[in-house]
Amino acid sequence: MKKIIPFFIMICCLLAVSSCSYDNFEEPKATLTGKAIYDGEAVGVRSGSSEFALFQDGYALKGSIPVYIAQDGSYSVSLFNGDYKLVRMGNAPWERPSNDTIYISVKGNTVQDIPVTPYFFVRNVSFAKNGNKITARFTINKVVANANMENVGIYLGTGILTDEKQKEAELKLGNAVSLDQENTAEIEIPSGLVNESYLYARVGVKSDKSSEYCYSQSIKVALK
Repeated sequence: MKKIIPFFIMICCLLAVSSCSYDNFEEPKATLTGKAIYDGEAVGVRSGSSEFALFQDGYALKGSIPVYIAQDGSYSVSLFNGDYKLVRMGNAPWERPSNDTIYISVKGNTVQDIPVTPYFFVRNVSFAKNGNKITARFTINKVVANANMENVGIYLGTGILTDEKQKEAELKLGNAVSLDQENTAEIEIPSGLVNESYLYARVGVKSDKSSEYCYSQSIKVALK
């Protein structure tokens, strides 16, 4: 019994030291923020559907740090100061370049926009209430020569995260949409939203190269 008690005390001391070491572990104090951009404009996505990956050489942990992209194309991640490699991952509404690595030096609050090449891009978007309908005006540009347009959608929702998966109403236009010129379409306001003060509207375009749509920014549309 006398031998067991000292051993028990030693184990408790080791656990206490381990706990203190864990509590004293330094948390990341730097931040890396920016946007996925094309031709100077942020590229809209479905929130959390597309991501970048960060790698840092010279450390025991060789796995990647996921960087999730918000619906407006922005991203933010907490890091330690240091040099990183950022990789533009696949299954996004943009082309993955052959040289997909960007070198970034993080020190304090660092801002770095990431250039991407969407298969198609939505520009000049506007929405206006017209009776019980929303009139959408937009332009679709083809960016990648060998990409084919599969669908264009107009989405209405109650929140800024409105997209193909989260919406109250949608209008699918297929691929019969003119490129490089203004398109106009009307979508019915759902009965559940007619009496609301506002809603959010968005245009998305899908290519045959990705399962994800490239979106315009979510725009708040006044209903009253």
